[in-house]
Amino acid sequence: MDREFYVGNRGRLYGMLEPGSLLVLFSGVEVRKTNDEFYPFYAHRSFVYLTGLEGKELALIARKDGAGRVAEKLYLLPPDPMAERWTGRRVKAEEAAEISGISEVGYVSSFESDLHALANGGNYGRLYLDLYRAAPWDRDAPSHRLLRRVRSDYPFLRVENADALIRRLRLTKQPCEIAAMRRAEEITAAGITAMMRASRPGMYEYQYRAVWDYTLGQYGPQGPAFPSIISAGRNNFCIHYNACTGQALDGDMVLNDVGAWHDRLMTDVSRGWPCNGRYSERQKLLFNCALATSDHMFEIIKPGMPMAEVDREIRRFCAQRLVDAGALDRVENVGRLMWHGGAHHVGFDVHDAVATPETVGPNMVFCVDVGIYHEDWGIGFRLEDNCLVTETGCENLSVATPRTVEAIEDEMRKSFLAFN
Repeated sequence: MDREFYVGNRGRLYGMLEPGSLLVLFSGVEVRKTNDEFYPFYAHRSFVYLTGLEGKELALIARKDGAGRVAEKLYLLPPDPMAERWTGRRVKAEEAAEISGISEVGYVSSFESDLHALANGGNYGRLYLDLYRAAPWDRDAPSHRLLRRVRSDYPFLRVENADALIRRLRLTKQPCEIAAMRRAEEITAAGITAMMRASRPGMYEYQYRAVWDYTLGQYGPQGPAFPSIISAGRNNFCIHYNACTGQALDGDMVLNDVGAWHDRLMTDVSRGWPCNGRYSERQKLLFNCALATSDHMFEIIKPGMPMAEVDREIRRFCAQRLVDAGALDRVENVGRLMWHGGAHHVGFDVHDAVATPETVGPNMVFCVDVGIYHEDWGIGFRLEDNCLVTETGCENLSVATPRTVEAIEDEMRKSFLAFN
């Protein structure tokens, strides 16, 4: 991503604002982990999408006057040699301007007085805030805290939710985003195939994760795009398992749901394989049901398809395959073996914060995720790929990661030949 990308994103957002409006956005604050430690800071993705900046406690005020002209100002933490000695270098004003394309840069100490002057100046009747919450009980973000103050101090400002507008922008990926995702897919494929080649009976889940993390580390410092889900055997029946303490015993399936990122764009890919490198008949039967379903979806997804139909068709098609294979009694009982949805958008977030579309459109990217969990047989896995919608159909961005029984066994044989 370059400066033009962030300038363009803001320009499109400003075009959606009503004349006579203010927009205030925040990068976020650190979250304390324990007495003397904070969790690693992770900037709000929409702030990054609009500015390219990752630092903590940053803010942006944009103002759109009655004639539609826009001015914008960025607020940074000031230089502080003592603080930077302990926690790292802070971005400087000229650097922030170069990255973001915002020429007016100040420090957070002037944010409150600037906002007060703008709110009371009589030129603005609306205030846009990013009020997104993943769940009602989530911790307040700076925007939620500002909302409470605005209601008491500036009741004459009509508050609008900028999140709804930003989600519309993030739904459709730009060429530079798609290029970044392609590179992230290459890194993801390298990490998954490395785990396949290292796999052997008796290996612990944390050892698989170590192989994954090591491989990603050869491509840069950013590491996994999200907390890696790597499990074996019965642990595969916990959908978001993250303990990584179990052991893959001979005959167990290894499940991974992992992703790399590149230039802030993420991937989300799942594969399942037998730790010993040879699918049993039942493992092969279920895996091929998932594969047939995935292949079917990549044949039929195209612009104009109802988005909700992607999930419905995954379940419908896979249910029939499972019945035909004798793994399920009736298609109506598919919920016994398929426990979660089959599609979510991917981008700056692994579950991308986008406006849910009525229909599929070009340059959307979402997962085709087929999960089968047969507890009676002790087999659970996911086959998940990233789907890029094109003008006439779609493309499987993660197709290079081995995804058939033959290709996976072939990949695993490379390491087993070395062991033997």
